[in-house]
Parts: sequence; C-alpha cells; structure tokens
Amino acid sequence: MGDFMGQEKRSIGIAAIQMVSGPDVEQNLTQAYQLVRQAAMSGADLVALPEYFCLLCHDETAKVRMAETPGKGLIQDWLAMVAKEFGIWVCGGTLPIASNIQGKVFNTSFLYSPEGVQVARYDKLHLFRFTSEKEQFDESRTIAAGNGTVVADTVIGRIGMSVCYDLRFPELYRAMGTVDLILVPSAFTYTTGQAHWETLLRARAIENQCYVLAPAQGGVHPSGRRTWGHSMLVDPWGEVVNVLGQEQGVVMGQLDFDVLQRVRKSLPALQNRVL
Repeated sequence: MGDFMGQEKRSIGIAAIQMVSGPDVEQNLTQAYQLVRQAAMSGADLVALPEYFCLLCHDETAKVRMAETPGKGLIQDWLAMVAKEFGIWVCGGTLPIASNIQGKVFNTSFLYSPEGVQVARYDKLHLFRFTSEKEQFDESRTIAAGNGTVVADTVIGRIGMSVCYDLRFPELYRAMGTVDLILVPSAFTYTTGQAHWETLLRARAIENQCYVLAPAQGGVHPSGRRTWGHSMLVDPWGEVVNVLGQEQGVVMGQLDFDVLQRVRKSLPALQNRVL
C-alpha cells in the first residue's frame, strides 16, 4: 500500500459520481466539474466518474467522430486539470480513444494522480450485447475490445480497473490478484440494472474481499435511453455502504484498510485459493 499507509492514515475518502449525460460534451464536463468539486470539498481523496460521462447520445457513431488519441484531447486535458486543481485521484469514467480498427474506438478508463498525471489506462474488455422486445445493444459495432487486466499500484492502494459489462465476468477480477479497491464505471440499462446490478457488485466485493466503487449513469437521457443508476460503494464483507437512486449526485464513503485486514484475517479466502 505504499508509504501512504506507513504512518497514520488508515482510510481514504472515495466518491462515485452519478450523472445523466447527454450529447453535449461541454455541458457534460460542466456538470461533472460541479459534482467532482462537491466530492472533493466533502473530503474525497479519489473520485470516479461514470462510463460515458462525457458523451451519451442516440448516435452511436458520435463517439467515433470525437475519439481522442492517448495523452491528447479536450477530455483528457480536462481530467488532468480537475485532478490537479483539487489535488485528488480521478478515475475518468470512460471516453472514446482512437483504435487502429476502422469505425471503432476503445472505451477507455484513465486514472489520474493528484498531480494531473495519467498513471493507468484500461480499455473495456467485454463488449455489451443485449436484445429484448424494447431494447437492442451491440457495442462491438463501434467499440474495439481491450486485451487484458489493469491494476494500478498507487500510494493509496492497489486499484483494479474495469468497466460496466465486465462486472459479469468474475474471472477478470480473479486475474487481478489481491486488490484493495475495484472501480466499475458503468451505464447499466434500467432493465439489466434492476435485475442484477447490486447482486453483481456485492458478489465481486465478497469474492475478492475488497471495496467496490461503482459510479453510474442514472436516469432518462436526452436520447430517451434509461439507465439504472444506483451508484454505490460496497465493502469487503459485501455490505452496501452508500447508494444513490436515479438522480445526479455523489456517493461518498471510506476505503478503510483496517476493515480490509479484519475481513481477510477472519476469513482467509484469498489465501485458500486452489485454482
């Protein structure tokens, strides 16, 4: 856990931002800024934004047209600026990053240090596909899949990075090894979220004996799409520490290292792994 944990601080403030993003990037960034500021002023050391925080619209090709290159672009500059301005760790939800596949982008989550330095990048590995009488989604039409797990070893702990649909694949999280916090920026549909969201988040926290922070899109978007919301923080015992409903807002909590150690000591499941 680095020097951060060596002396006195046994917990850090963490926050999940919930948004109802639309097609206007500038407007989304303005709203995100206010929410990040609220979280930082409330004591958050790490703030995580939801999937598609910068753009969520009916036109799925819009993300391809606005794709940024790694390390350069309006949204990445904004994330670095916000992290540095408030002196916090920022998980940039997801934003479109150019790929080498025609007509497709990576759905990318970046982690920034309090100095505004990009310290980790994760490209969404599992691409969502869902069909019902009322809804149809296939992310593979415009998104290229990532190719591996990402764990950021930081002075505030080991942070496992994932995005939305990844939540349904426990083998991804097992491959991360022992982590202190899993991030799951998401835009779950209302249908799938109502059925499975909380159950999956609690399961990932329990089986990996770590905190899970899941910032989400939540509400009815200008495109008419409805997302489930319920951004939440789950502790290593699988208890929901804090949760929001459908509205825009902030979910606050603590990553408590004493709790982590107590759970792992009393039930040494991570040590008892066979496979």
